[in-house]
Amino acid sequence: QVQLVESGGVLLQAGGSLCLSCAASGGSFNSYYMGWFRQAPGKEREFVGSICELGGRIDYADSVKGRFTTSRDNAKNTAYLQMNRLKPEDTAVYYCAAMISGNLYRSRDYNYWGRGTQVTVSS
Repeated sequence: QVQLVESGGVLLQAGGSLCLSCAASGGSFNSYYMGWFRQAPGKEREFVGSICELGGRIDYADSVKGRFTTSRDNAKNTAYLQMNRLKPEDTAVYYCAAMISGNLYRSRDYNYWGRGTQVTVSS
């Protein structure tokens, strides 16, 4: 059983930067694909980005490509989401998730989830 805890969410102004962390415990972190999703009020949860077990493959949603970067440190059992040039439409609860195998864009394929961290971007 893997436990995931996100941190780093804050309220900030548009154009700012923020780094979210996702600390994992209770499993073999380097055996999992790590994904980032977000959910805004009244909207469905959407894929943001993902990184494979050893970091060789990274994918992003078009809406964040060029602004967000995901990485991982397997020695620290932690994944990161660096967010730059934030926009009000990036406001959401951000979740990290771990997947053994499946479609990295599909939330239901992820096996473990954190509780989320709120990111609010003011205009």
